[in-house]
Amino acid sequence: MIINLEIVRVNSNYCDYLRKFDNKVAYNRNEKELRPFIGILFKIDTCQYFAPLSSPKPKHKKMKNTIDFLKIKQGELGAVNFNNMIPVKEDNYFLVDLNKETLTTAELKYQKLLKEQLNWLNKNYHQVQNKSFKLYQLYNNGKLPENVRNRCCNFKLLEEKCLKYNV
Repeated sequence: MIINLEIVRVNSNYCDYLRKFDNKVAYNRNEKELRPFIGILFKIDTCQYFAPLSSPKPKHKKMKNTIDFLKIKQGELGAVNFNNMIPVKEDNYFLVDLNKETLTTAELKYQKLLKEQLNWLNKNYHQVQNKSFKLYQLYNNGKLPENVRNRCCNFKLLEEKCLKYNV
C-alpha cells in the first residue's frame, strides 16, 4: 500500500527546540526573513519524519544522488535533504494547502513548484521511502561513512526530544 507524501511546514519554535540538542537541525531563518521550512512528511517505523525540500539551484543538476540527498527530476525541481530529516508529531507541523488562491505571481510560481515536487516525489515514493529508511538504519547502526554521518541529524536523540516537546 502506498501512502501519498504530503508537503508540510514545520513550526520554527520546534526546530529551535531541537537545535538545542543537535546543531545539525537546519535553520529556517536567514538574515532578512523567516523562510518557510517546507518538506515532505513520511513514516520510519512508528515515527513521523519531515525531510526538508530545497528549491532548484544550478548546482543540483551537477550533483549526484547520494544516500542522504535525492535530486527531484534530475535536479530540475530541487532536492530532498535526508541528512536534515527530523522527527515530528502532529502538533509540530501543518499541511501546506497547495490549492489555495495565491496573491502574487511569485506565490503562484512557488505553489506550482511545490505541486511539481510533490507529484514527482509521490511517483517515486518507494525511492524516497527506501532512501530515508536506509539512511536512518545505517546512521543508528553506526555504519555510515564518517563524512555522511557528520552532516546528519542524530535521529534517535531527536526522537527522544520530540516526545518531550511541549508546544
